[in-house]
Amino acid sequence: MIEVRRLVKRFGPTVAVDGLDFTVERGEILGFLGPNGAGKTTTLRILTGYFPPTEGTAVVAGHDVVEDTLAARAAIGYLPESVPLYVDMRVEEYLRFVAGMKGVEPRRVSREVERVMEATAITPRRGQLISQLSKGYRQRVGLAQAILGDPPVLILDEPTIGLDPGQIVEIRSLIKGFAGEKTVILSSHILPEVAATCTQVVIINRGRLVAAGSPEVLRAGRGGLTSLRLVAQGPAAAVAELLGRVEGVRSCAPESIPVPEGACAFRLETDEGLAVRAAIARAVVEAGHGLVELSPVSATLEEVFVQLTTEDHAQQEQAA
Repeated sequence: MIEVRRLVKRFGPTVAVDGLDFTVERGEILGFLGPNGAGKTTTLRILTGYFPPTEGTAVVAGHDVVEDTLAARAAIGYLPESVPLYVDMRVEEYLRFVAGMKGVEPRRVSREVERVMEATAITPRRGQLISQLSKGYRQRVGLAQAILGDPPVLILDEPTIGLDPGQIVEIRSLIKGFAGEKTVILSSHILPEVAATCTQVVIINRGRLVAAGSPEVLRAGRGGLTSLRLVAQGPAAAVAELLGRVEGVRSCAPESIPVPEGACAFRLETDEGLAVRAAIARAVVEAGHGLVELSPVSATLEEVFVQLTTEDHAQQEQAA
């Protein structure tokens, strides 16, 4: 449904997007992540036809965003980070105006406006001036205009910004309901939101792809390493020294979690395979330390994000 191939965007000497490649299949919800200045918004603006790429191609719903830009735009519902609303219009009036701009058939406009107002829980505000709405309700109006006309592709840039926790849960549920029906690109700095909502994740840094996959795959580990939690009886220094001698243990860091009296906890990065776990357990027991826990641990998406973007930055600095 969305294909990005070798995408490059330059602004003078600045390279905002640098050879980006990714695909979003029909019905997928893609989390599009990256630190500030990574090129996320630039990529979204290319996909939505705000400006053309310097090199490469982007195809939306079978339409090249440069060569067939009107058809590509017609397939997209877009919610930018700063929602451009006509604040002197009332909510329903504005949505009717947008429906007309999107080419919704006149006989369907009333039904379609009612549908999107109900979906975004703004029906009680239908007669209110947009200028009088809170930031959260303005965000809801922006989302309502994005889904007007039932486009097959939604591109949402920080859709829950400014919402309270209850509203975030409602909008997250709405977005998750699009899975299997619409293709969604969701850009957000709230990584638990991405982990809870998205079926696939793309992480970029300095305009380049650094990781792609499902949240589960990214959290499970990368580079052939496995994360383990170990809780053992005994002095932390002695246990850490012991673990450092076990073949296959790549790193060992203290972990602050509740443990039984006299015990200590560590997060280990190890080579994959049960043999390493067996070696760890044997070493701890043979040294006379009680083995309380040895279990695999999935990293949070935040940990994966920080690790990937930090490593990529260090690699680029070293290459420079």
